[in-house]
Amino acid sequence: MFELKYHTPPQWIEAVMADFTTFLQDHASAEKKASGMAMSMLSNYPERTKLVRAMIDLAIEELIHFKQVLKLLSARDAELGNDMKDSYIKQIRGLFRSNPDDYFMDRLLTAGVIEARGYERFSLVAEALAPGKDRELYAAIAKSEEKHKNLFVELAHEYFDNDKVDIRLEEILIAEAKICEALPFRAALH
Repeated sequence: MFELKYHTPPQWIEAVMADFTTFLQDHASAEKKASGMAMSMLSNYPERTKLVRAMIDLAIEELIHFKQVLKLLSARDAELGNDMKDSYIKQIRGLFRSNPDDYFMDRLLTAGVIEARGYERFSLVAEALAPGKDRELYAAIAKSEEKHKNLFVELAHEYFDNDKVDIRLEEILIAEAKICEALPFRAALH
């Protein structure tokens, strides 16, 4: 449906694989926050029936991913860890416009872009892992993220003019690429 403007370089996956337990802790936090974001969306827009149904399913799916990552942490005798501030997400949220309709569109589109970044990076993790259950899990999570990326853009098209959505999505993709270029490589999703 759309392509990211910035492609994650090999240095990112090298940082992740060098400290995979820390990556797992960050990944668990991201899944927990994604589930919370879906619940927030349905709470803030209860009159948007299609959105509400989609966000219920999304929240459940993200919690399932959270549980799966917790199992990987447990297998490593690692703790969940504290949620850390995510500079990427903070900067993405800085793109939100203040008019209520624009804000809603931006929430949908940035969520789609965040999911697209997750798809790209979880795919890289799956490729880097040895064949087995962990690789299969990350391939499945990546596929799920791809589905989510498309869901958010489809919802934006449901509620807003297609041309306006496409123009704003392009603006967000350009801004997201600049954000990613400036971030350090570390054992974290973003």
